[in-house]
Amino acid sequence: MGSDGDVRPPRELTPAFYGCYDWHSAVHGHWMLARLARAFPDTALAGRARAALARSITVANIAAEVRYLEAPGRAAFERPYGLAWLLQLSAELRASESALAHIIEPLETAAAKKLEDWLPKLPYPDRSGQHANTAFALGLMMDWSRVVGQGRERLPFASAVRFYSPDRSGPVAFEPSGEDFLSPCLAEADLMRRVCTPAEFAEWLTAFLPDIPTLRPVSSPDPSDGKLAHFDGLNLSRAWMLFGIAAGLPDDDPRRLRLLLIADAHRDAGLAAVSSAHYEGSHWLGTFAVYLETMDLEGRAKGIRRVR
Repeated sequence: MGSDGDVRPPRELTPAFYGCYDWHSAVHGHWMLARLARAFPDTALAGRARAALARSITVANIAAEVRYLEAPGRAAFERPYGLAWLLQLSAELRASESALAHIIEPLETAAAKKLEDWLPKLPYPDRSGQHANTAFALGLMMDWSRVVGQGRERLPFASAVRFYSPDRSGPVAFEPSGEDFLSPCLAEADLMRRVCTPAEFAEWLTAFLPDIPTLRPVSSPDPSDGKLAHFDGLNLSRAWMLFGIAAGLPDDDPRRLRLLLIADAHRDAGLAAVSSAHYEGSHWLGTFAVYLETMDLEGRAKGIRRVR
């Protein structure tokens, strides 16, 4: 807040994305609706989802969102997690060939600029297991950039190489930490499979994770606690990252089977925890479940060595 004038209800300050636990959850909740509408286009759910999206994503609402995002003092607002999810929402609307993709474009442009101004200044990646994690946001940003084209892939690609290509012996045995909903080591590996050829990725992964870690699903000790509920989401994000890592390796790589088995165990545990029992988890776990179940592993960059 910069003044008393900022003390207004979220429905006025950010009228497209409000009413959820936080702004980023409202954003990726809209992404979930857009993804489900595209995945199941002929269902009643798709019709309701499109109607809900159209109520939120209007010219006036997006203009207000841009004003809020670009106001003085908000350089770090929702950076990088919420901004990266906003780009994912925009990419999904583009992939759906929705008219809303054009309406949300000013906010997409503003969010992308925030990230693109920030990344060159960032001296070190954030390796935490929560919203500030750099690798997870870069992965979402890269997936968005492949949809929009226009050379937008260069910066997240270069940032991934700068931050993570030298890494060796990732401390995955220290995970999870505190109240993680992301795995720092797996998020990094899932990002690097996006920027490496299969052969390059196999070599990088051998140095980063010399042994496939023995990861077991975790459980939340209190799903009604907003932070402790993170562990239920950790199972879901670990699952899609493990599936992604396996997909990034050459087809004959012997590590693939073990990675897939560990991913399946985390998938089962994660999906079992998705319920409406506690709002602290229900406001976001559905998004993670849909992301896992509809994840797209197509497309790879040219590879580190060929870009250098």
